[in-house]
Order: sequence, then structure tokens, then C-alpha cells
Amino acid sequence: MFTVRDVNSDGGSGRAKPVAIVIGSGFGGLAAAVRLGARGYAVKILERLDAPGGRAYVHRMGGFTFDAGPTIVTAPFLFEELWSLCGRRLADDVELVPMKPFYKIRFPDGATFTYSSDRAAMRAEVERFSPGEADHLDAFLKMSEAIYRIGFEKLGDEPFNSILDMAKIAPELIRLQGYRSVYSVVSSFFKDERLRTVFSFHPLLIGGDPFRASSIYCLIAFLETTFGVHSAIGGTGALTRGLVGLIESQGGEIRYRADVSQILVEGGKAVGVELSDGERLRADIVVSNADSAWTYRHLVPASARRRWTDAKLNRAKYSMGLFLWYFGTDRRYDEVGHHTILMGPRYRELLKDIFRRKKLSDDFSLYLHRPTATDPSVAPPGCDAFYVLSPVPNLQGGQDWSVEAETYRQRIESWLEANLLPDLGRHIVVSKVTTPIDFRDRLNATHGEGFGLEPLLTQSAWFRPHNRSEDVKNLFLVGAGVHPGAGLPGVLSSARVLDKVAPHASAFV
Repeated sequence: MFTVRDVNSDGGSGRAKPVAIVIGSGFGGLAAAVRLGARGYAVKILERLDAPGGRAYVHRMGGFTFDAGPTIVTAPFLFEELWSLCGRRLADDVELVPMKPFYKIRFPDGATFTYSSDRAAMRAEVERFSPGEADHLDAFLKMSEAIYRIGFEKLGDEPFNSILDMAKIAPELIRLQGYRSVYSVVSSFFKDERLRTVFSFHPLLIGGDPFRASSIYCLIAFLETTFGVHSAIGGTGALTRGLVGLIESQGGEIRYRADVSQILVEGGKAVGVELSDGERLRADIVVSNADSAWTYRHLVPASARRRWTDAKLNRAKYSMGLFLWYFGTDRRYDEVGHHTILMGPRYRELLKDIFRRKKLSDDFSLYLHRPTATDPSVAPPGCDAFYVLSPVPNLQGGQDWSVEAETYRQRIESWLEANLLPDLGRHIVVSKVTTPIDFRDRLNATHGEGFGLEPLLTQSAWFRPHNRSEDVKNLFLVGAGVHPGAGLPGVLSSARVLDKVAPHASAFV
């Protein structure tokens, strides 16, 4: 056992604590560290970047603050649970503000659907788009709740260690039509094509194609309308900073610019890690919050792998890439809300281009984030902070983003200027672009994908990399690339699974 001395745990008696190393400080790694600390481990987080967050890194430029990745919180109780493990309240450190409405969805003809938790307002919106379909909304949300009760409440933090675990839920999956796509199920409720888009796009928030993702992901609609969509004052980075504070209050340590080059395996067990500079750190357990495919392909020795071989990883399907443009303006656009989804002229065909053909299309759909609509503190006075996200093919499409990036950015700028943000070009004062190349090089995403493995039924639950490694004892995985999947609720739930699969610290004492 590799232990450290805990002089604070019992009046300075020097009781030994087992050591847990966590690779990466994304939300999965931070949540795992809090849970392990609460279970008696001495936790050491190793982060290759210069600050915490992973995909939730924070960019600061010219007085502007930009969340690099996640911008909404849809299951705040999962964060509240982490704070409670440390005897604190989330509100002590982070202010969450409910979004009213959640977001607006704008179609190419200028029609806008306002999405909220107000059932009467939502019925009115549905009826405005397609007279006679309001009752279909109630039926859809009833179905979404049924899926949520099974897919999230019962299975979201359950480990799938055996194929028998998958067999046990097969009847429920069949009853809930989990074999159908989100779009297919939504289409059985709504006739209007725009409404089918409104209620089926949610898998894109976790890297999935609505035309291929399992209908299990229809649960997102109920999750949002029940628990709300929230934003953190100061940006999502306020949550990462709060979690770091919790970890440090437990006695945990975070090392930055600490790049793990391999997981040390002896006798089939993970016993520590080696850093890129050759330093070796020993541990009783290792938790990887790195991309799951990267973890197995680059960190676990090939000789220790039986299931997640290079051949299997090569056959896997990966989520789409993301093109993100962060920009600040020296004026405000107060007519633009906090979250706006801008649908392009094609829906099905654009997604085919992105996920199947891996082709960079001439058209695009966009998510526009304007946090200054709620929180002026993230920009200088009188200014606006924005980020715009465009789903694009991952690097398997062969695009050379070092060449394509600026042209693509200019196309997006021109569209926004013509349709939503007048005179935009004259008012931009800071600008930064992130492409799939950055996801590959900064975040070790195997193909520059934004969300790890694509959330297909055949890559979910038991078929997804397990939270407890199938190949190496005392190695555990959290984050978007393992069960239950991407998105803040999924990533936080992956850390929750550790309570069921990782040994309590007392097992090593």
C-alpha cells in the first residue's frame, strides 16, 4: 500500500491514508476527487494544462471571461451533492441563476421557438407553430419522464460490469423503444418538421446524432423542464474553482502542467503513473478522467489490454468535432438572449455530412452563447462576451483546420452580422478560435472529437468503456467517454459510480 501521513485526521496521530491519483481535472476528475476524498483517500490530481477544467477550461482576454466548453447546468442537485459531502452548501461558493427562458431556437425563415419550463407557455408555442399539436407536447413529456425514471434515476449511476447487467435492463429498453432513434420517437409525437427539430436536437449537446442516438436520450427534455437550465455567475469556471476549493479543503492536491505519459501496471494492477518528464508517482488506485480511448491506447500498456485493444478502438465511432469562436464586442446586443440555437437550412442532411460523410458543409447550424445577458461581470462595462459553436466533422474527415479555420470563422461572422448582430465586424475587440485540432492536441481527444465515443446504443452502458476497467485492477475511468456518457449530468454521474465500484479507503488500511 502507498500511503501518506494525515496529521489532521485524528489529532495528529499520523494515521496513514491510501493514495488515489486522478488523471485530469475536468468535471469528472474533480467530482471523482471530491468523492474519493470523502471516502478517506489522499487525492492527487494531475492536470497537463495550466489550470483546471479540461473541456471546461476558462479563457481570459482583454477583460473578457469565456467558458471554453459547458455553459449550462441542468442537474444542479448533482453539484449540491458534492458540496454536501464536504459539509458545505453549493450556494456558499457558487451562484446559479435559472434561465427564463432556457433558450430560443431560430429557424432559417426567422421563426423563433421559445423553450422553457413553463408548460402553458410551451403548449402555446407548440400550438403557434402547428395548431392542434399542443396535446402532443404533454404526451411527449410523459414519455420523456418514463425514460428518465429508468435511464437516469435507475441506471445513470449504476455500473455495468457484466453483460448480465445489460441483459437485465433489456426488457426496459425494449419497452421504452431504446432501439429507436431520438428523431424517430419524436416524430411519432409531432407532425410539424420544425417541432420535430425542436424536440430532437438534444443529443447534439452530448455529441450524438439525433437520427442515430438511442431514444433513451429523450430523457433530456424531462430533465431540463423539471430541474431547470441554470447558468453560473462568473461563468462555468466558477464551478470548477469551487470544486478545487472543496478538494483542497479535504487535503487533496492538484498539480498543473503534470502530463501523464503512462499508467504503471504491475501484476495486472494499476500502481501509479509516470509523467512525461520521467517522474513516477505511486498510488493505491488510479482514476483516469482523460479521454477513454486515449487512456487505453496511450496510457495503459498494450500488454495489459484484452478488451480495449487498438483494433477495437479503431472500429469505434466517435462523436462530432466542434468549431468554437470566442469573441468580445465593444458594444452590447441586448436584443440577443443568453442562449440561442440557430438552425441552418438543412437538418438531416447537415447531420449526415457531419457524422457519416465527415464533410465540412457550406451551411451550418450554430449555438450562440451570450453570458452577458445574465452576468455583465464577464465583460468590461458596456461590452458583450460571446461564444459561437458549430458542430463539424471530427478529424477523421481529413479537414486541415490550420487552413480552414479563418475562412470558416469569417463565414460565421458574416452570417451573424447579416442576421443577428448588426455591424459585428466593426465591434469585435477580442477573438479566439478553437478547432478539432485543439481538442486533439490540448485535450488528448483521439480524433479531435468533442464528446468522446458517439452515444449510440451499441456504445452505451455495458458496451461503453466501464467505470471500473475491465483490463486493469484498481484502474477506474470517469468522464464523457465512459458510462453513462457526456454532458454535465452524465460526467458527474460517472464519478458517482465510483462509490459502487471503487474500494473504500479502509480496504487498504
